[in-house]
Amino acid sequence: MSKKDSINNLHDLNVKMIGLKVEYKIQEVKLKDDVKTYVSQFTPGNLIRKYATPSAFLKVDDKLNISSKLMSMVLPMLMNSTVFRGSGFLTKTLVGLATSKVGKTLDAEHLSAIFNSIKGLFGGKKKKAKEGEFIDYGIPPDSETF
Repeated sequence: MSKKDSINNLHDLNVKMIGLKVEYKIQEVKLKDDVKTYVSQFTPGNLIRKYATPSAFLKVDDKLNISSKLMSMVLPMLMNSTVFRGSGFLTKTLVGLATSKVGKTLDAEHLSAIFNSIKGLFGGKKKKAKEGEFIDYGIPPDSETF
């Protein structure tokens, strides 16, 4: 023990114990925060954001053509289970053959273009008029409605 840690009475002992408990709690909180940040690096969402970028997918897809293989399997099932639900066996077979051929021609660039066009239809931002700016409603300024 050093002179700094010298404990002479019960009060000094209690003060030292409280100080050690506070230091322990501070270290515990720091350690928990460090573990949370470390573990958050390996969550599925973070890994997807890091490694499944569109440019990385396009590079892999150019080599393996994953998207066209996937679409040739998924598109017939999707069409037969939604649009052609009540159709007969022959119709479903023909639709399955046709959509599998269409699915083989779709690659990642086509899929991203389709997704962006659909997103553009629903997510279009409307421009707001600035304060004090004249909004033209198609009514001539010299009409009686003004």
